[in-house]
Amino acid sequence: MAQKSSLPVPRGVPLLAVLLLPYLVTGVELVINNNSNNSQILYTKPGSKEFLWCTVRNNSKEEELSWYRDDGTVMLKDGNKMNTSNICISPVSETDSGVSFICKLVRDQSIQITVTLDVQYPPSITGEDPLPAEEKSDVTLTCNVNSNPQATMVWYKDNSNLTLEKDRHQIYQTSNVFQLSIKKVQKSDNGTYRCEATSALGEDRKEFHLRVEDKKPVFPLEAIIAAVVVVLLTVIFGIVARRERIFKCCKKVKETRSETAL
Repeated sequence: MAQKSSLPVPRGVPLLAVLLLPYLVTGVELVINNNSNNSQILYTKPGSKEFLWCTVRNNSKEEELSWYRDDGTVMLKDGNKMNTSNICISPVSETDSGVSFICKLVRDQSIQITVTLDVQYPPSITGEDPLPAEEKSDVTLTCNVNSNPQATMVWYKDNSNLTLEKDRHQIYQTSNVFQLSIKKVQKSDNGTYRCEATSALGEDRKEFHLRVEDKKPVFPLEAIIAAVVVVLLTVIFGIVARRERIFKCCKKVKETRSETAL
């Protein structure tokens, strides 16, 4: 008959110690909100209130706890440190996304547990209309996108899908920027451009109005004409101002010639 295996119990060991042996072998651990996973993710949304409860398990004595927000210490009241400790995050904001809260055992900080916030919200777009652009110049339209999860981005022109030309259009995208660059704009590029962001939580859009103007000459004709007119007027006014003096000089020369003839 097979024998049942068991841990050897030394002689003279009290019965209570034998009963506690499984807990002593297991060791102290921490749980947050009854979850022992060491790297937890808490999905939430802006404006909500979140409570995090950290509890010591398998401890044979009272244990002091501490909390950290990333690398910064969270201040706790005296009655909120022993065996069980909680913190409240209220209100949750978009900037809290990615922030980690760590609960640690004070006597041995290698015993710890972490919760990271994932704050989710629908897309929101901002941006400014470009200034009027001259023909053959380059234009960039920029959508600033704030979204979690990351949104899918699309460009439209005059309510139709934008047809990208390989040599003239370029799209640049990061997690929060969506840009359309147009090289050497033409009159045909005039119109309304729309940037759209879509995620599982919603969508947003932003319109840009592009106006392409005639290219100005390198030497403005109007400025040259104005300068010539100013010079001519200056000469004319100068002649008019000196006209009387010129006439007197001419009269004096004539009189001198008449006296010489006599």
